[in-house]
Amino acid sequence: MANKTLKIEGMTCAACARAVERAVGKLEGISQAKVNLTTEKLTVEYDENKINVETIQNAVDKAGYKAVRETVAKTLKIEGMTCAACAKAVERAVGKLEGISQAKVNLATERLTINYEPSIIRLSDIKNAVKKAGYKAQDVESAMDSDRDNKLKAKKSLWQRFIISLICTVPLLYISMGHMIGLPLPRFLDPMINPAAFAIAQLVLTLPVIAVGYKYYLVGFKTLLKGSPNMDSLIAIGTSAAVIYGIFATVQILQGDGSYAMELYFESAAVILTLITLGKYFETVSKGKTSEAIKKLMGLAPKTATIIREDRELNIAIDEVEVGDIIVVKPGEKLPVDGIVISGTTSVDESMLTGESIPVEKHAGDTVIGASINKNGSIRYRATRVGKDTTLAQIIKLVEEAQGSKAPIAKMADIISGYFVPIVIILALLAGLAWYIIGGESVIFALTIFISVLVIACPCALGLATPTAIMVGTGKGAEHGVLIKSGEALETAHKINTVVFDKTGTITEGRPKVTDVFTADNISKEELLKISASAEKGSEHPLGEAIVDFANDMGIDTVNVTDFMAIPGHGIEVTIDENQVLLGNRKLMTERKINLENWEQISDKLADEGKTPMYIAISGKLAGIVAVADTVKESSKRAIESLHRMGIEVTMITGDNKKTAQAIARQVGIDRVLAEVLPQDKADKVKELQSKGRKVAMVGDGINDAPALAQADIGIAIGSGTDVAMESADIVLMRSDLMDVPTAIQLSRSTIGNIKENLFWAFAYNTIGIPIAMGILYIFGGPLLNPMIAGAAMSLSSVSVVTNALRLKRFKPEV
Repeated sequence: MANKTLKIEGMTCAACARAVERAVGKLEGISQAKVNLTTEKLTVEYDENKINVETIQNAVDKAGYKAVRETVAKTLKIEGMTCAACAKAVERAVGKLEGISQAKVNLATERLTINYEPSIIRLSDIKNAVKKAGYKAQDVESAMDSDRDNKLKAKKSLWQRFIISLICTVPLLYISMGHMIGLPLPRFLDPMINPAAFAIAQLVLTLPVIAVGYKYYLVGFKTLLKGSPNMDSLIAIGTSAAVIYGIFATVQILQGDGSYAMELYFESAAVILTLITLGKYFETVSKGKTSEAIKKLMGLAPKTATIIREDRELNIAIDEVEVGDIIVVKPGEKLPVDGIVISGTTSVDESMLTGESIPVEKHAGDTVIGASINKNGSIRYRATRVGKDTTLAQIIKLVEEAQGSKAPIAKMADIISGYFVPIVIILALLAGLAWYIIGGESVIFALTIFISVLVIACPCALGLATPTAIMVGTGKGAEHGVLIKSGEALETAHKINTVVFDKTGTITEGRPKVTDVFTADNISKEELLKISASAEKGSEHPLGEAIVDFANDMGIDTVNVTDFMAIPGHGIEVTIDENQVLLGNRKLMTERKINLENWEQISDKLADEGKTPMYIAISGKLAGIVAVADTVKESSKRAIESLHRMGIEVTMITGDNKKTAQAIARQVGIDRVLAEVLPQDKADKVKELQSKGRKVAMVGDGINDAPALAQADIGIAIGSGTDVAMESADIVLMRSDLMDVPTAIQLSRSTIGNIKENLFWAFAYNTIGIPIAMGILYIFGGPLLNPMIAGAAMSLSSVSVVTNALRLKRFKPEV
C-alpha cells in the first residue's frame, strides 16, 4: 500500500470535502481517502498495482475540483562544485530521485533549486544524494550566515596554496629547464654528472605542490569513478599521468639508465597545478564581485529601532519590531521597517531602494519604506511590515531569485557541459595513442599531447558564461530601481519591439482634476455637482474621485444614494431621491438611449483638448457634462522618445474615448492608440499584437492591467501600482518613472550581448585550443603546445569570462 497527499483546489465547504472523498473513495484500489478542509489536502492510501496518482487526479477533476501534487520549493547551498560538469552531476543525481519535479543548479551562486513532494521524499534524502555525487548540500538559511566567512576562507586558502606551490615550482622550473638555456646548476644537481639527484630533487619539490592541491585529485577521481567527470577530473588525470611517468623515469635512473633524466615530467604537473590554483583564486575574487548588489541591499537595513512602549522610548533589535509598534526616527537615522507616518513632517531619501535621488516629503498618513534615510525632521510612524515582509526584504528575495534562475540561453551551454568532459577524455586518449601508434612518436611525445588536451579543455568558462552575467545584470537593475524577477525575463526583454502603455496612472499621473462643468437650462452648476459627487461617492474610479474632491473643495454637501451599480467600462447607475441617475461615458448614454443632440460639439471640443467628458443624465434626460483631465507625467514624453530611438513602437491602451486618448497621445508622441477598451479586453488587445509577430511589453499599474501584464511577453508594473499588478509582472519599476522602461530593455540588451560574448569566447577557446593541443599545428610544421601553457590558458579562460561579465557593472541608463 502507498500513501499520498494531494492539494485540492476549489473547495469551499464541508460538502465539497465529502464530494472529493466520495469521488476518490469509490475508485478500485483505494483503501482510504480523507480530506482536511482546513489544510485543503487529500490523503489517500491505495494499491499501486491497481491504481496510480493520475487516475486519482482525474477522478477529483471530474468531481469539479483540482488535485495537484503537494510540492515544496527549496534552495540548497552546494559546496565542492568547480565547473559546469559538477553542476550537471548534481542536477542528474537529484533529478532522478522519485518525488523531484525540478532540480536546477546555478554554478555562479552555488545554489540548487528544487521542487519536491515531501510525501515521497525527505530533504535529508536529497542531501544524501548530493553527498553521494561527491558534493555537500546545506540549507541556504544556515549557509548564508557562514557563506561570507567561507568565501573569505576559500580565498585565503587558495592564495596560501598558490604561494606554497609557487615557492616549490620556481626552483623546480630552474632545476628542470634552467640548464637548457645556459643557466648554471650545482654539480650535485647536474643531470650529466648526477642524474639521480637531479630526478629526486624534482620529485621532492613536486610532492608539496600535489599535497596542497589534493582536492583536485580527491574530487576529480571521485566524480570520475561515479561516471560524471568534471574539470578536476581532467586536471587530476593529466597531472597524475605526468607525475606517474616522472616516478617511472626516476626509478629507471636509480637502476642505472641515465637517459631518462631528459624525460622527467614533474615540472609540467607542478606548473599546471600552480597556474590553475592562481586562476581559481582570481575567479573566486571576480565571482565575489558579481553579488555586490545583494550585499549592498542587505547592508541597508539598520540593526536597531527606537520604539514607544508605555510612553517610553526603547532601543530594541530590528528583529523584535512587531506590526503595530510606534517607531521614532530622528534626523539622519535610517527607518528600520515599513510603516505609515502618524505624526511629524520630514523628507526621506529613498534613493537606495528606488534610485530616485530627490528626497520625498512625508506627512501624517504617508507610507514610508524601511532602510530609507530620514533627512531633516523627526517623525513617528506605525510599523505595517516587518521582517521578511518589508519592501527591502522582498526586493532582496526578488533579486536573489532572479540571480538564481536560468535564462533559456543557458540551456545550450548546460547540455554541452554535460557531455564535454567525457568527450575531452576520449579525445585526449585517442590523440595520444594516434601519435604513439600511427605517428611513430615517443611515449613522452604522446604523453605531452594527452596532458595538453586534458588541461586546455575548460568546461568552467561554459558554466560561468550565463549565470555571472545574469547576477551582475539583475544586481545592476536593482541599483537603478528596476527589479527583474527572472533570468528568462531578462533575456526576453531584449527582443521587445512593441511597448503597450496603460494611460491612467502610467502615462498620466492618475490624479485627474475637474476642469469644466456644463449644465442644461433646468439645473444649476452646484446642483449638478451635488448629484454627480453623491453618485460617485461609492465609486473607486479616479475620475469619480476627482468629481467628489472638486465638490468638497467648493463646500458642496452630498446626499445619500440608493441602488448603486457600477457598469465596468461605461460608468455608474444610482438612485437619488427616487430619480434614476446615470453618470458615465458616451457609450453608456447611447446604450440607454439618452439624447445627446446639441451636446456633441461641447464633448468633441473637450476631447480634442485631452479632457474626458463625463455625461450626467437624470430620469432619462441629459443634465450636463463634467470634464475631467489627467496630467501627463513629466517622464512620459522622454521615455517614449527614448523607446523610439531604440526602434521600438509605442502603443497606448485606455478605456477613455478616442479623441481624449489621441490628444494625450499627441502630447507624448505615441504611435498607436487603442481607445475605449474595456478592462477585460486589454489582454485580448495584447494577444492581437502578438498574433502579428510583435514581441510585446505591457506597462501598467492597476488590478485591471494584471491579465494584460500576464499575457504580454514581458509585463512591467509601476512600483506605485497594486500588489496584483506587481505579482503579475516580470519587471517592477520601483520609482514609477517611465524612463525606467527603456532602462530595463537597455539593461537586457547589454546583458544578453555580454552572455553571447561569453559563450562565443568559451566555445571559440575550446574549438581552437583542443585541436592545437592535439597537435594539428605540429602536423604542418608548427609548434607543439606545452602542457604548462595549456594550463595557463585554461585558467585565463574562466577568469576572462567572469571579468567580461563584470563589465556590466559599468552600465549606465540613459538619463
